[in-house]
Amino acid sequence: MSETIVKSPSFRTVHTGRLVLLNNKHLAVVVEIIDNKRVLIDSVDPVVPRQAISLDKVVLTPVVLPGLTRGARTATVAKKWKASNVDAQWAKSGWAKKLASRERRRELTDFERFQVLVLKKQRRYATKKALAKA
Repeated sequence: MSETIVKSPSFRTVHTGRLVLLNNKHLAVVVEIIDNKRVLIDSVDPVVPRQAISLDKVVLTPVVLPGLTRGARTATVAKKWKASNVDAQWAKSGWAKKLASRERRRELTDFERFQVLVLKKQRRYATKKALAKA
């Protein structure tokens, strides 16, 4: 009988050091697991204080803060955050880029929206012209 190897999917597990996203805006890190539904989070962002929060209100990200011990203090979290360059890791992820582009589109003025419309028309015209030649 042949033995089959089953690989588990690479899903995100809740553990100390896992980065979480609150309200699609603010990043925080899991410092302690309270129970199966709540975790203690801390952040460098002053908008997010150290708090116990339900896992229903946060989204787990693929970014992990390495070497963070259970119940680490705020200063320790800030030091590890800066040392591992978490902000740069998050900024180059596709998820962060998508959120940034949504935010940018939301902030467009009427004239900028009009400019986008004109540029899309020009691109569409150039594509049709190139296809007609081919």
